[in-house]
This record gives sequence, structure tokens and C-alpha cells, in this order.
Amino acid sequence: MSLPIYQSIAIDIARRIVNKEFSIGDKISGRTLLSAHYGVSSETIRKAIAILKEVNVLSVSQGKEVEVISQKQAFLFLTNQKEVELTYSLKQELEMLLKEKEKIDLRFRKVTSDIINYSDRLKNINPYNPFEIQLTSNCSIVGKSLKSINFRQNTGSLIIAIRREKEVYIAPDPNELLKTGDRLVIVGSQESLQAVNDFIYS
Repeated sequence: MSLPIYQSIAIDIARRIVNKEFSIGDKISGRTLLSAHYGVSSETIRKAIAILKEVNVLSVSQGKEVEVISQKQAFLFLTNQKEVELTYSLKQELEMLLKEKEKIDLRFRKVTSDIINYSDRLKNINPYNPFEIQLTSNCSIVGKSLKSINFRQNTGSLIIAIRREKEVYIAPDPNELLKTGDRLVIVGSQESLQAVNDFIYS
């Protein structure tokens, strides 16, 4: 999605002023001629001129005569527009990334949900099996957040969900605090089961 056409025209006129295509005191052609030059309506030209008038690049007389009054302000306007365009571009990129993230999150939740639902069928699949461990009051990680315990680094396994009473939290929040009675749904190798037990009871 690009900038509004009138804003693009305002930028082009300011650039022409900075490049001395228009000098201070020059009378810029009226809306009709500018409309023909840019191939847009007179209303679009009016909006472009209004932008440059507001930042003291152009002045508009009662007779609608448009005059160039400041090359410096045109330069400042262009400098500011570069920042605006960059910000606009970054916002567009962020929106795209957020949409992609939503798709990835949905897919991740679907996969982890399938792993939980079909865990019984996966028991004989190696090397990675889903398994559950219930936390007791003796577990050293109770009361701590998932983020703080560095579970994957310490055990080589991944917590994909938490069963808490009747609720199942798939892809749990890293800041979620672990509670006594929680059942951790974990994906890891057969060898990692011992590492997990050693870690949570250390």
C-alpha cells in the first residue's frame, strides 16, 4: 500500500523546489495545469498544495495564485517525509509479519494439539515421544516461569502444553508460572525423560 497520491505530489513539488526547478518567488501553474501535468483531479492538486502551504513552502493568494516562498522549508519537508515514509514502510512490514506470525501460531497450535490428541498412537515412534510429567510440591520448578527455568536448554526437551485441572494450555506463555498439580506435556527423546526428572526434582 502506497502513500496517498496527493502526498506523493506534494513531495514531488518540494523536490523540484529543492532541485531549483522552481525558484523562490516563482509562480507555480494553477491547479488545472498541475492537474494535467500529474494526471489527477484539481481536488488532488488542492490537497497537495495545502500540505506545502501548511509547512510554509508555498503561499496561496486569494486569487489562488501559488508562489514558492522557501527552499529551506521544502528541504525540511522532504527530510521529514523520508522519516514518515520509513515509518509507514516499517508499519506495513510489521502488519505483514504479524499476519505471518498468526498463521504460524495457528499451525503450531494445530500441530501440538494433534500431538496431544494422538499421543497414544505416537508412543512407539522414535526418537521423539510425547510424554507427561505431573508436578508435585517437591518439584524445584513449581512457582517459577517457563522462561526462567530454561527448560529446553537444561533437558533437551520441549514443553508443548500444560494440563491444568480441566484446561489445556497449548504453546503456553513463557511467563506462565508453574503450579503444583500441573501436567507438563513434553516432547523429547527417550533418553531425555531421565534428564527431565533430574531437572525438576533437583
